[in-house]
Amino acid sequence: MTTTTQSDAGAQATAEYVRFAQAEAACIPDFPQDLALRPVDRVAVVGAGTMGGGIAMALANIGVPVTLIDSSQQGLDTGLRRVRDNYAGSVSRGKLDAAAMEMRMSRITGSVTLADAATADMVIEAVFEDMALKQQVFRELDALCKPGAILATNTSGLDVDAIAAVTRRPRDVVGAHFFSPAHVMRLLEVVRGCETAPDVIATLMELGQRMGKTAVLARVYPGFIGNALFRNYTREAHFLVEEGALPHEVDQALTGFGYAMGIFAVHDMAGNDVGYQTRKAQMATRPQDRRWNDLILRLTELGRLGQKSGKGWYRYEPGSREPLRDPEVEAFIAQESARLGIARRPVGAEEIVKRCVYSMINEGARLLEAGVALRPSDIDTVYLTGYGFPARHGGPMYYADHIGLREVCADIERFHAEHGYWWEPAPLLVRLAREGKTFADYQRGDA
Repeated sequence: MTTTTQSDAGAQATAEYVRFAQAEAACIPDFPQDLALRPVDRVAVVGAGTMGGGIAMALANIGVPVTLIDSSQQGLDTGLRRVRDNYAGSVSRGKLDAAAMEMRMSRITGSVTLADAATADMVIEAVFEDMALKQQVFRELDALCKPGAILATNTSGLDVDAIAAVTRRPRDVVGAHFFSPAHVMRLLEVVRGCETAPDVIATLMELGQRMGKTAVLARVYPGFIGNALFRNYTREAHFLVEEGALPHEVDQALTGFGYAMGIFAVHDMAGNDVGYQTRKAQMATRPQDRRWNDLILRLTELGRLGQKSGKGWYRYEPGSREPLRDPEVEAFIAQESARLGIARRPVGAEEIVKRCVYSMINEGARLLEAGVALRPSDIDTVYLTGYGFPARHGGPMYYADHIGLREVCADIERFHAEHGYWWEPAPLLVRLAREGKTFADYQRGDA
């Protein structure tokens, strides 16, 4: 496997690239430099759950008054209590003084009436990830909000154009994909719909920067940049477990590569039931010409939800978050492999890393060619700031250049021959590899 060690000069070059990439993400080539921003003096956040409360905190922290709106008094009370508890935790850790906490809390006003969003300069919808629900909220906001108000949807991957289409003001609609906890996480994916006005995008990106976030522009695509690649990373990890690796072996290979946590430990921390209903509903209509992995659904149905239930891909002692190997789940995985007709085999760390990381590189090339991401460095910035990609590797696209696209493409073509549909090489990757070029060449416009 390609070594993960770097010389001092290599580490310095990677660090310089990362700084450049983050700065470059703010530059939108087709926007004039003197583009006037829309005023954002008051924001309404719709949905007082964990995400909505975190967004409200991020705004209050920079002095922006926020109206936090929920459909029920109980939901609102719970959300406001969670916000106060988060601030109180910062006070107890010495990160914030009590006076600053009360000042920030005073900037957040609760409401159970959507009409209280009418005077906001920007509304950020943060309700459950359901298209019909989000469209209904946007129909109501369209009727209520003042002209020129920015209507942002905090979706992790739904079609922003489909949400904008139910309004009479699609130019004012934009995606604002915050990451949880929103008052802590540094990444903000700004999603440009087909009709989103340039000043709406520029205003949201500038607001993100004021909140201390790295704002990266994406086009509409399932999962945008971050979750589009993450889907591939996760899928290959699950396929590897079906084929013969055990969860701890996959996780050890990924932490050896530089991740702080392996994917199965992450699943257990987040909860294996996250997204269960959506994935279960999709099973009836998904294409049947490719392989799917449903092992996490079966674990959920067995009650193995992760840390919160004391067992998931690992087991957990009461009061502990340390993942421990569980013979019960390992036997279950072996049974599932047999049920699927897969003969289990030893899987080494090199294959684990290549299949998890190269699947992201291949998808990244597709996003570049489709214009979903402006630059390879934007993909790297998303992964370094929001997904825990090891900083020493500079991001998946930078890492691919470091290895060499010919070598990466050759492995992807081999995986395609062995594993089929999901590994079809991206045309851009094939072309760059054939021409002896890099993703950096593509970014500079030489390719």
